[in-house]
Parts: sequence; structure tokens; C-alpha cells
Amino acid sequence: MSTFTAPKGTYDLLPTVNSAAYLAIRDRLSAPLRRAGYGYVETPVFEDVKLFSRGVGESTDIVTKEMFAIAKRPESSESLALRPEGTASVVRAALEANLHKLGNLPVKLWYSGNFYRYERPQKGRYRQFSQVGAEAIGAEDPALDAELIILADDAFRSLGLRDYRLLLNSLGDRQCRPAYRAALVEFLSGLDLDEETRRRAEINPLRVLDDKREAVQAQLVDAPRLRDHLCEDCKAYDEKVRELLTAAGVAFVDDPKLVRGLDYYTRTTFEFVHGGLGAQSAIGGGGRYDGLSEMLGGPALPSVGWGLGVDRTFLALEAEGVVLDLPGTTEVYAVALGEEAKSVLFAKAVELRRAGVATDLAFGVKSIKNAMKSANRSGARYALIAGDRDLAEGVVQLKDLESGEQTPVALAALVTTLKEKQL
Repeated sequence: MSTFTAPKGTYDLLPTVNSAAYLAIRDRLSAPLRRAGYGYVETPVFEDVKLFSRGVGESTDIVTKEMFAIAKRPESSESLALRPEGTASVVRAALEANLHKLGNLPVKLWYSGNFYRYERPQKGRYRQFSQVGAEAIGAEDPALDAELIILADDAFRSLGLRDYRLLLNSLGDRQCRPAYRAALVEFLSGLDLDEETRRRAEINPLRVLDDKREAVQAQLVDAPRLRDHLCEDCKAYDEKVRELLTAAGVAFVDDPKLVRGLDYYTRTTFEFVHGGLGAQSAIGGGGRYDGLSEMLGGPALPSVGWGLGVDRTFLALEAEGVVLDLPGTTEVYAVALGEEAKSVLFAKAVELRRAGVATDLAFGVKSIKNAMKSANRSGARYALIAGDRDLAEGVVQLKDLESGEQTPVALAALVTTLKEKQL
């Protein structure tokens, strides 16, 4: 056994265990985005701490408790942290590269990567977690909000998920939210809340609605509803988003307490929750964040986006018993009987790979029996077998590992023969 283990709250992705499924999940979550004109962006895994404190919010647990700060060198004035979420970094990158000045708005971007939060680890909540995310920067349009929600729904359905719900709410904007904030503050002042929650309520009272503790939620039953305080513009915007979702066949549930955990959201906010994940039920979510660009020192760029959890999607698939149809990593497995045959089949394996056929070779195997066991374990459809007699005749034996049928194939025609079998 190794002396070392993976750090607490992290995990390894391994062949034959989970890595192929994770790759497939990432691919299918991003596929609808690629079809809708979103371009790939990749940002550093660490950023200036102030990017997150300014964008995510000083009062959030993410900033106050969960960020992984990177120790500074004595001579450095930099304060860096591992990224706890994706939106602030993507908006920073877009502003830095002046993508909003290229003429086409919104700037439509998608990303995939790992994020880091110092949390108490449990199933579905890790200190390193994986997301696929999307951001549409620079346009205020309910159709854009609806587009992103529909793309997320399409992504989950493409994986075979069914036991999930879409929760939807509107947080209003800078015009109508102050009146609601005042009403909420007055309501919260009469509740029996601990000191830390009261401090949070003073900085951002909406975040109290996001508190998952039952003792707090029980006191929020009669809390004022933000939807009752929306201005006419926000009401019309919200109704249009819902109209477009309904027309597209995307069902949703109104959740007046849905505010999500980040300070930058305005208007549309949403969350996908799965019934089989227990307390950590969210598999993705996001919303509109019209003021974030200005918070980061950029121009006014109304924007909307989401992040979908790869880890939790994997757990949701397990909960529903969905088995992904994953492509085999090997299509042909070569077994050489003797050194001369090994040289010939090694060359053929290189040729097949260059022709697009996934091919592996038995290495260090002492017997044909063990080599054929390796061929069967590889998941390959065909085995190539060759010995001195086969080489003398200019052929190799092609064995169908499903049917057991074995036929000789001319060496010169091997690549053509296998390509004709649609490999």
C-alpha cells in the first residue's frame, strides 16, 4: 500500500472506476452549449482574492470561511486564492481581453474545470469539485435567460436523468429590491436568530433565505415574498422567461425563497435539484447578474450564466440507476507469439492507430493464455494474433472476441479490412 492517500474532501478519477463516466458527463453537459454558439474559455485555478470578495460577496460563507488562500512569499504583496466558483473569473477574463468590444453581444462562453472550497466533506460536497459552466455576457434579454435554462435541461436529459426539478425565482433589480430588502430586514428583526445569522442579515438579508438549517427555515414560513415587491419591468421580464420555458416544454416550480449563495445575482435565479441526493440535492443552478461587470471595474454588461456539477450529476445518475453507454477505449488488441511477430504487430498497431483505430498490444506477456485474458479484459471487439507460421504466410489471425470466430487476414489488407468493419 502507498504511504499517501488523496487529501480529505478530494477523490481520484480512475479508468475502470469512474473516469470514463466523468468525461462523458462533461462532454454531454457542454454539447448543447457548443451547438448554441458558446465558445470555450479556460481561466487560472487561482486568482486575486479581491476578485472573489468583490464579485462573490464579502458576506458569503464562500469568502468568509471556504476559500483556499495561497500562502504568500515574504517579498510578495499578492493575495491569491484557489477559485471557489467560475463566473467571476470568466467575467474578469472577458473584460481583460475586451471581448465585449469585438462587436457581437452577448459574448457566449463555456468552461469546464475544478473549483475549491474548504468545506466539511460529505457525499456530494467536496473540497475539490468539478463543474461545466456557461456565461452569456453583455445582453439583457429574457430569451437569453430562457436559452441557458433550456440548454441545461437538455444536457441533463441527454444523460438520461429524469428525477430532477427546476426551481425558479426572480430577485428583482436595483430599482425594486431595496423596498423588499427593507421589508425583509423588518421581518428578520423579529426572529430568534443566532448572532452570526444576524450579522449576515445586516450585510445581505436575502442570504438568510438561503439558510438550510431547519430551525431557521421554520421561522421563514411567513417571510415577505420578493415576487410581491417586483417592479413592473421585473414582473414582465420574469413572465417572459416563464412563457418561453413553458413553450419549450421545460417544467419549473416557483420557489420564492430561492436566492442562491452568491451576492451578484439579479432578476432570474434558478436551481436544478435531484430527488436522490439527500441534503446536497442541487445538481446545477445560476441566474442573471447584471451588475457584476461594474463590481469588477468594467462597464455595465448585463449577463446571465450557470454552473452544473459534474460530481453531483454522476451521483444523480447512480441514484437513478442510469448506466451511460460509454465507448470502449480499445477496439483491437494485438497478441504476438514470438519476438519477430511482436515487431510486426507493433508496427501494425502504430499503423492502425494512425488510421483512427484504437489499438493496444500485449506487453510483457509470457503465454498466449494470459495474453488472450488481457485481450478479453481490454474490452476490444477483435484480437490480432500472429506467430511465425502466420508471418511466413503473410497473414494474421483476426478473432472476433464476441463470437469467437477466427479468420486469417492478409497483412497488407489488415487496415482496410478493419476499417470496413466500421472501426
